Amino acid sequence: MDFTGKVALITGGGGGIGRATAVGFASRGATVVVVDADPGLGQTTVDVVRQQGGACGFIQADVTKSASVRDYVDKTLADHGRIDCFFNNAGIEGRVVPTQDYDEDLFDQVIAVNLKGVFLGLRYVLPVMIKQGSGAIVNTASVAGLFGSPGMPAYCASKHGVIGLTKVASTDTAGLGVRVNAVCPGPVETRMMRSLESQRNANDPESVHAAYAAGIPTGRYALPEEIAGAVIYLCSDLSGDITGTQLVIDGGRSGSGGVAPVKRI
Repeated sequence: MDFTGKVALITGGGGGIGRATAVGFASRGATVVVVDADPGLGQTTVDVVRQQGGACGFIQADVTKSASVRDYVDKTLADHGRIDCFFNNAGIEGRVVPTQDYDEDLFDQVIAVNLKGVFLGLRYVLPVMIKQGSGAIVNTASVAGLFGSPGMPAYCASKHGVIGLTKVASTDTAGLGVRVNAVCPGPVETRMMRSLESQRNANDPESVHAAYAAGIPTGRYALPEEIAGAVIYLCSDLSGDITGTQLVIDGGRSGSGGVAPVKRI
């Protein structure tokens, strides 16, 4: 788990999981490059990492645009010469609305960030790693990529797609020194879950939190640092023969029968 001399690139690095992963990589010796659409959130992550003695920089980018993705890859190479680890993590939740009422433009936006953004990241980072003859990529999927969740057609579709992309990319590169895996978090203590809880019940989001937690065998949400630990493991030499898989991190929720019941909207 020593990343001294390695470069870790993280999209969605201003969010809870992205920030925790940036801190985790930097604390293990990696130079970290944070990518985010929000410069305030991205720079905050850089500040947190640097305050703890880590090396970190920020690039603002729109992961849905090919030119912007190419730009963050090119800038990382210009500054550091290589990309050893890529956490393809940027994502949005969209709205909680039944499929029959879901707005088409919003559906397109969620797919663009969560699925096309992951594809574009793979499209431009994989050639770098193939040329190096080494590298590890972790895509952020979700337990929503394994099950359905009421009112989340775009998010669930996007995360199912991320798992499919992961499997294909891993087979395309397995003999070229590059590994591609995915993580599938369940509920995590992040802004995204606060948003979903409020959408489920604007008057009492805490009750939604309690109901979700009660449906998890461990009785709680995961912490961002616990997802980060899984990502770092999948990028480390300890997982050298692991590729094309999805690691579920949900406190046993999926193993106990899938998604906890929620009140339909």
